[in-house]
Amino acid sequence: MFLFISGAEITFILFIAIMVFGADKLPEIARGLGKGMRVLKDATNDIKHEITKTAEKNGIDTSVTDDIKKELNQVKDDLEDFTGSIKRK
Repeated sequence: MFLFISGAEITFILFIAIMVFGADKLPEIARGLGKGMRVLKDATNDIKHEITKTAEKNGIDTSVTDDIKKELNQVKDDLEDFTGSIKRK
């Protein structure tokens, strides 16, 4: 699921991007966006690691967050199953 965007809408967006930036610039822009997303993901992972390391160092139980994450994922899956059945009708 890509933000509820259909194939025709993605095609239209790509067409507009080609018209604005030109076909020769699109790979360069995509590469830059990919690198930026990677840097953001790495920074987020570093922050998570630091928080976990500090919590363990100070004796804070981090297993609670794992339990909460499992529950949230279960609710998310149930909600997607429910909304998926509604969208099909």
